[in-house]
Amino acid sequence: MSKNNGAPRTRAQPPLEFLPAALNPWVLGTLKKLLPLWLKFNTNVASIQAEGVDTLADLYHQFQTSKIRLLIAFRHPSLNDSFCLNYVLWHLMPKAARQQGIALKSPIHVHYLYDRGITLWAGDWIGWLFPRLGCTPIQRGTWDAVGLKAARDLFANGRLPMAVAPEGIDNGQNQFVNPLEPGTAILSFWCVEDLLKAGRSEDVLILPVGIQYRYVNPPWKAIETLLDRLDVESGLFSAAEQQKRPKRSHHTPPDPDRLYQRIVKLAEHLLLMLETFYQQFYHQRFPAPKTQFAALECNHPGANKQEGTFPVENRALVERTQTLLNVALNVAEQYFNLEPVGNTLDRCHRIEQAAWNAIYRKELQQGNVFSSVEQALADLVAEEASLRLWHIKIAEKLSAITSDYLQENPTADRFADIALLLRYLVTRMRSEDPFKPPQLGPQTAILTVGEPLSVSQRWENFKRDRRQGIIELTQDLQTALEKMPL
Repeated sequence: MSKNNGAPRTRAQPPLEFLPAALNPWVLGTLKKLLPLWLKFNTNVASIQAEGVDTLADLYHQFQTSKIRLLIAFRHPSLNDSFCLNYVLWHLMPKAARQQGIALKSPIHVHYLYDRGITLWAGDWIGWLFPRLGCTPIQRGTWDAVGLKAARDLFANGRLPMAVAPEGIDNGQNQFVNPLEPGTAILSFWCVEDLLKAGRSEDVLILPVGIQYRYVNPPWKAIETLLDRLDVESGLFSAAEQQKRPKRSHHTPPDPDRLYQRIVKLAEHLLLMLETFYQQFYHQRFPAPKTQFAALECNHPGANKQEGTFPVENRALVERTQTLLNVALNVAEQYFNLEPVGNTLDRCHRIEQAAWNAIYRKELQQGNVFSSVEQALADLVAEEASLRLWHIKIAEKLSAITSDYLQENPTADRFADIALLLRYLVTRMRSEDPFKPPQLGPQTAILTVGEPLSVSQRWENFKRDRRQGIIELTQDLQTALEKMPL
């Protein structure tokens, strides 16, 4: 990366190297000791609760005694998820195992399957750390033969169970499960196939684990303060105008209807800014919304009776959000000459991979070098490709705020989720680092261990119709995660 003398910030580089898992017991042991301190000083997770840990301990013991192969499929609402899951694995599960008289062997850990792109935004130290924790990477927007082969081998033959977030990305919503990607089901059926070829009898299981964060105290004031800041940063109000707006007293209970209208007004303002941006500078057309703007109020059945009435979501706003999402993706797809195929996440993955192909050039592998002119042209292409990634980050967050998340249950936790999503969107629009969100208050992380799904029992149906077998297993896992407390 270079920022000197007007040079492009993103330079053409050799292809991303594969980072093989190489578990280091010393690194693992050190992080196990440091994890409670990390949670205390680097997150707002004040406590961690886990339900069904006895089931987890029993299944982990079965794995260690070669009775099963195990994949933990966990919800992914936050960047703190792996820390909390590790706390359960390293601290709570061994205690539960001892209480049951189960002797677990060290090391107690899992092989995480992670997106190779994490090391690009999280820093080079993550590229050093993850392999030493036994994590294995995959590039999501292409057929990553090396990454898939490594993950497949670890699932069938690794010393540790696998752990995967089947939603693909953190969705920022504690009480909503994104549509799952099929990769978890595919990887699991591969494991069954590999075991059968090797004449092994272990049962392949997927263990769904729910993760949810609840504020210790409803952070109404912190939510309003965050919205005040976003109003000013987005230009909805000036700082002077914001100072003159009436403030709620600490002793006055929050008004969910009024707070919802604030969120709608801010969201509409951001939509208008982005629509104008894409119309003016990317020459995109926006069709007139099918639904006329009309804010309605009703006694919503999902609302807490103490919180009163709740406004129905404006359908025109939802339509505009979906249209803008497609426009953002289309702008990037048109640049890379990609067809808009699949759901939002599929399209984002392909755009990301196309950008990587332009930045991490095969021509530069194995010591090959460009001339100074060739390097300058390659750098220009890399810089333009990196700029297109901005559009998919906008689209990802737009896709997270188009549901009726607030209408279903207008709690402080859900208002906080949406406010933080809007903050992420504003931060992206300002081209700033979105990965240091404001802490609205201490939270309790609640992990729920579900009932395992046997992939081996689904093998015969999978052989008859592989595509349908993958769809059904993915849907069964989706249902299992959605049935957990949300």
